[in-house]
Amino acid sequence: MTGITPVEPRENGRRRRRPALVALAVGTLLTVPALSAAVPAGPALAAGSAAASAKPGTPKPTVVLVHGAFADASSWNAVTARLERQGYPVVAVANPLRGLAGDSAYVSSILDTIPGPVVLAGHSYGGAVITDAATGHSNVKALVYIAAFAPDEGETGLSILGQYPGSQLSPALTVRPYPGGQDAYVNPADFCQVFAADVPAATTRLMAAGQRPVSLAAFAEPSSAPAWKTIPSWFLVAGSDRAIPPAAEQAMAKRAGSHAQVIRGASHAVLVSHPDATAHLIEAAAHATS
Repeated sequence: MTGITPVEPRENGRRRRRPALVALAVGTLLTVPALSAAVPAGPALAAGSAAASAKPGTPKPTVVLVHGAFADASSWNAVTARLERQGYPVVAVANPLRGLAGDSAYVSSILDTIPGPVVLAGHSYGGAVITDAATGHSNVKALVYIAAFAPDEGETGLSILGQYPGSQLSPALTVRPYPGGQDAYVNPADFCQVFAADVPAATTRLMAAGQRPVSLAAFAEPSSAPAWKTIPSWFLVAGSDRAIPPAAEQAMAKRAGSHAQVIRGASHAVLVSHPDATAHLIEAAAHATS
């Protein structure tokens, strides 16, 4: 891992609890200690520095964005706007959220239609999806994990959460049956606390109302051979994540050898609360691999 740079943002979340509905993980939020290592190329994460290092006349890669559970492609809107202003073609995928193998196959089929180099980014459960989907695609030049799962072969979302106590997701879930399975939603009353504590309240209410449910089976489905073993990766760690514990994100980033950055105080919805930092990291990945 190249190093981890802490960034100081704001946080205005509130804390509350309710009884567990689904056994995803157990425990209270871990406080992540400050890490002493710094990213030597930290300033290159800024858009201006990255742009300065670009080779003249080099076509920019297509950025493919994959949302996670309890969200949809609009969660990338602010990031998309910033990337498009810098001249990047962007595809924000509608992740089906039905199961890891099927979701990964769907994203893989989209990658099949994109000529030229690709930077593939995933948020939350979307990280597990890109880990499998990128395998076999030589045009995927970089993987970017945004407060995401980056599983190894055979791992599941449940097994990762079980290794790192601190997730508050399980007691916040509501489960509804659908033909063929069960869907999980974050209870709107808990959405801010667990998912988006540093996002303005009005935006959080809209996100909670329009959230996309995920099939519970998706969290228990094992990952295949991980693309991060052969493709360079970048990782944005949300320092106050209450869905995926920051300690888990740090460990996955280290294991993958990712270029990592921590945003202190950032919630799981860091792509919404910190779109500049998210876009800058994606740009850094694009320039480093062009």
